[in-house]
Amino acid sequence: MTEVKVAVLGASGWMGKVHTMAYQTFPHFFGESGGTARVVALVGGKSSTPQDLAFRAPGAKILTNWQEAVADPDVDLIDICLPDNLHYDVAKAALLAGKHVFCEKPLADTAAQAQELADIAKAKGLITRVGHAFPRNPVHDRAKEIIEAGEIGEIKLFKGCQHVDMYGDPLAPYMWRANGDLAPTGIVGDTGSHVFSFMEFLVGKVSALIADNFIITAKRPVVEGVGLGAETALSGDEDWADITNPDGSNILCTFANGARGLVDFSRIATGRKFMQTYEIYGTKGSLAYTYDEVNRLRFYSNDDKVGRRGYREIDVGPEHETYKAFLPLPNFALGYNESKIIEAAEVIQSIVANKPMWPTFETGHHICQIVDACMESSRLRRWVDIP
Repeated sequence: MTEVKVAVLGASGWMGKVHTMAYQTFPHFFGESGGTARVVALVGGKSSTPQDLAFRAPGAKILTNWQEAVADPDVDLIDICLPDNLHYDVAKAALLAGKHVFCEKPLADTAAQAQELADIAKAKGLITRVGHAFPRNPVHDRAKEIIEAGEIGEIKLFKGCQHVDMYGDPLAPYMWRANGDLAPTGIVGDTGSHVFSFMEFLVGKVSALIADNFIITAKRPVVEGVGLGAETALSGDEDWADITNPDGSNILCTFANGARGLVDFSRIATGRKFMQTYEIYGTKGSLAYTYDEVNRLRFYSNDDKVGRRGYREIDVGPEHETYKAFLPLPNFALGYNESKIIEAAEVIQSIVANKPMWPTFETGHHICQIVDACMESSRLRRWVDIP
């Protein structure tokens, strides 16, 4: 058994809490044979106190800035759960210091930054991981198996979407995610990258696209201390801030294998608390998925008899080892936190075995290329090729 010592940066936020919990929890489900993790350092935010953080990882150092964590010789893995604009600088510093890095998406502000990070990691022989957790749900492993076995034939069309309504109300308060300085690519890097991760995992690389990024509400009220998902009443005396990154996008794309894609996502879809779907159409069949049925895949095959053709429901269950680690019966539903536990276990397994696992910084680079292309295409109002 090998223990990996972890520093979680941004530990006081939602994602930092989830990551900290995942490192402590995964051995309960996957055992210790692939290694264990110990959270030895936490870096919070401006609003957190040492007392807020101390109980989350008993014995961990409570540090005041990320530079201390990167310089700490007791740390093997830097886990980055910080605002988007910090990802590149922190990841680069960590890699140059010889640390393995697990970075939440988006990996960087630009594809050039992501490529630089991937190159440094490769040169130093370090393990990297990007936080694209949704495809780690075992149902998507089943989809990949079906595709790679040729059961739906040659893929011709991908349709994917992800919508939330956090900004459906024009009076919903301003937050850092709408700040183009802190999150330069807005919803394209935030939510779009989730859809792009499914595309990369299941279909392949995107070769060209045209995107229409848009802002629906140009200004929003500033309410101090309001975070993601919080509700608040306005006093009428609030300052108003400009929205400086996209609220949503509509995209047409082509894949390197000749398939076509239709993609849309937004943070302004009133009533859609969390909508995530994909449909993959091939020459012999198709697959359909919706997060509302999180462990269920729909499969259509032309091999079925005429008159019997139709989508069949496949509930992923304990025949899949990752699912079995959590639940003994199918259709009990693995949720988001379980996907992050799977992710943490794989990160530690990668480090212990010195074997990269999808999605690495190379994967993150390609997804950043798609984000770059969306931003350029929308700005120029034309198709953009992806090298």
